Amino acid sequence: MTDVPSAEFNIRDYLRTELFPHFMCPGCGHGIALRALLWALHELGISKDNLAVVSGIGCSGRVGAYIDANTFHTTHGRPLAFATGLKLARPDLKVVVLTGDGDCLAIGGNHLIHACRRNLNITCLLLNNEVYGMTGGQVSPTTTEARYTTTTPSGNHEPAFDACKLAEAAGAGFVGREMTLQTPALKNLVKEGMSHNGFAFIEVLSDCTEIYGRKNDLGESPEMILAQKAEFRSKDYGMERDEVFQPRSLATGVLSRNDHEEYTAAYRKHVLSKASS
Repeated sequence: MTDVPSAEFNIRDYLRTELFPHFMCPGCGHGIALRALLWALHELGISKDNLAVVSGIGCSGRVGAYIDANTFHTTHGRPLAFATGLKLARPDLKVVVLTGDGDCLAIGGNHLIHACRRNLNITCLLLNNEVYGMTGGQVSPTTTEARYTTTTPSGNHEPAFDACKLAEAAGAGFVGREMTLQTPALKNLVKEGMSHNGFAFIEVLSDCTEIYGRKNDLGESPEMILAQKAEFRSKDYGMERDEVFQPRSLATGVLSRNDHEEYTAAYRKHVLSKASS
């Protein structure tokens, strides 16, 4: 862990290669998200010894295990709660949370709301693949309407959750969204989020090829990742959209930013004021 990374980005400098081959399915977007995160860390010059990665349960939760840093694999829906305690105990650490749409928005939804509200200096990456991929392909809070999952054999009839609107409304200091198709843009967004002094919430639109893609007849990984462009960019360029992909018209990039005081700084001021009174 103390090896000095090379000047040029080499992903192997940041991975526990002894754990390979990795568990991710062929074409899984989470691997691209992992690369973007490590690329951002390299360009920011963040030491692996000064980095803590906290993850929950699910495909996203397993991703953190491959990062050669201080990593914590926590219980389902609780990575933000663990990360909050860690950051308060060790404010010197750069804390990153890796979580999924089920982990963060279903069982962990309450923790997300209060992490945003507190505005602690943590970066949260929500890897959104629209399904509970690891446990059998059940419907998640972000599953697009009419999609087929194990628990919606007739198609999902519930509206999909807009996680970024929730984070913004709850008070997150930085909110952004990007797709794995745009890897350099995703890397730059992660850099911006990690440089923000406050809670940064970044939704990463990822693909689950083996569970979600097969069940919905969305093709192989190349077709699915190119569909991201059709779904989210075609409106900007006046292109026709393929009806198969049911575009969600979600905005990408930095969606909101505010500079209200970071939690640990505000807390220390509060304690000092009470001590002097």
